[in-house]
Amino acid sequence: MATRLNIMVVDDELIVRESLKGWLDKFGYAVDTAQDAREALEKLDREAFDLLFVDIKMPGMDGIELLKRVKADQPEIVVVMITAHGSIESSIEAMKAGASDYLMKPFDPEQLELLVEKLVQTKRLMDENRWLRESFEGSSRFQDLVGQSESMKKVFRLIEDVASSDTPVLIAGETGTGKELVAKAIHALSPRRYAPFVAVNCGALTETLLESTLFGHEKGAFTGAQQLQKGRLEMAHSGTLFLDEVGEISLKMQVDLLRVLEEKKFYRVGNPKPTSTDFRLVSATHRDLGEAVEKGTFRRDFYYRINVIKLDVPPLRKRPEDIELLAHYFLSRYNQELNKHITGISSEALEVLKSYEWPGNVRELENVIERAVVIGKKRKIGPSDLPFQDGRLMRKPVVAGSLTEVEKAHISEMLEVCEWNISQTATLLGINRTTLYKKIKKYGLKEQSSG
Repeated sequence: MATRLNIMVVDDELIVRESLKGWLDKFGYAVDTAQDAREALEKLDREAFDLLFVDIKMPGMDGIELLKRVKADQPEIVVVMITAHGSIESSIEAMKAGASDYLMKPFDPEQLELLVEKLVQTKRLMDENRWLRESFEGSSRFQDLVGQSESMKKVFRLIEDVASSDTPVLIAGETGTGKELVAKAIHALSPRRYAPFVAVNCGALTETLLESTLFGHEKGAFTGAQQLQKGRLEMAHSGTLFLDEVGEISLKMQVDLLRVLEEKKFYRVGNPKPTSTDFRLVSATHRDLGEAVEKGTFRRDFYYRINVIKLDVPPLRKRPEDIELLAHYFLSRYNQELNKHITGISSEALEVLKSYEWPGNVRELENVIERAVVIGKKRKIGPSDLPFQDGRLMRKPVVAGSLTEVEKAHISEMLEVCEWNISQTATLLGINRTTLYKKIKKYGLKEQSSG
C-alpha cells in the first residue's frame, strides 16, 4: 500500500477529475477534487493537502496563477500541472514557477502511478530537510555559526559588538572550535563586508614562504619568481586579513607585520618602493600568547597590537547542549553534499555523541557525522555508524612512530568504510581523487574480494 497522502485534482473537465480520482483511489491515496481555482483555494483553507494536480487552462484563474498562489502561501505542497499535448511551453513556465512535474493528456495509468511514487519520495525528502533545517535555524544560528548554549550566545553578542569597528581582534580557542567562522562572521557584519576576506594559515608555511605569501614578490626577486605576485596584504586592501595560528609566526615576521600595522604600507620582496594597504586585522590562535610573551617566544608589542579585543571560543565539551544541534546541522549538510537521505540520528547514537569529550571539538564532530552519512545504510544514524568503542574514538593499531604506516592504515580503513568508492573516500579524507589514486598506488592498496 502506498503512503497515504492527501491529493486534490483541480480541473474544469468532469471526466478528467473523475478518471484521475478513480485511478488514484485504486493506488491507495486520499483524493478530493475541485472544478476551478476558486474552489481549490477554499478547500486549501479548510484542509491540508500534500499534492495537487492542477490543469493549466481553466476559466477564471488559470493553473499557473493558482500554482503561484499555492507556492506563496504553502510552499511545502507538491504541485503537478495537467497539460494537453502541444502545451509544453506552458509546462516549462509552470516548472519555473515551482511545479514539481507535469502530466500530459491523455493519461497512462502506469505512468501516473510511477509519477506519484516519485512525488511521494520528493515530498518525504522535502519534509525531512525542512525538519532538519528547523532543528538548527532561528536563535541557534548566527551567520555560519551554530549554537544555543549561553557561552555561544555570548560569542554571538561580542561579534556584533566588535564588527562595526576596525579594532584588531584576537580569537582564542582550541583547534577545531570554529575560529575562522568567527572571523568570517565579524567580516560579514562589518562595513568592510563587500571587500575581500583573505585568510592565511601561518602555521602551515615556512618563514620564507609566509613572507612571500603575505608581502608578495617582484618578478626575479628570487630563484623561481617568474612573475610578479601580489601578496595577501595587498589582496586584503579595504577588507579583512585573517591570520590563523598567529602564534606560530617568527619573531622577525612579527616585527615586519607590526611595522605594516603602524605605517599602513609594506614592501613587496624585491621592490624598494612601498605599497599602501588598508585592512582590518583579525587573528586566531590555539596557544596561550600571554604565556608565550612571558617566555620571550612572542613579542610583547606585537601581542598588544593584535590583542586589542580578545574573543574566546569555548571548546565543545564545555557546551554539550550544542552537540545535538551541531550533529543535525552537519547531517543536513552532508545529506545534500553526498546525495544521501538519512532522516535523523537515533537517541542511542545521540547519547554516544553527548558522552564523548570531543578533543577535536566541532571539527571532529563534523568528521564523525560526515563518516556516518557516508557509511550509513539505515534510515537513521545509529551507534554502529559512529567510530566509537567504550566512549573512545576507535583507531586501528599502527606502527608506533611511523607516519607512513599511520597514513597507509588510515587510508586503507577509509577505503573499506566507503566500500572503495573513490569519490566518497576522497571527500572523507579531505583530498581530491587524483591525490587518493596516487596514495593507493604508493601504498599498494587493493580492494579485497568479497567472493
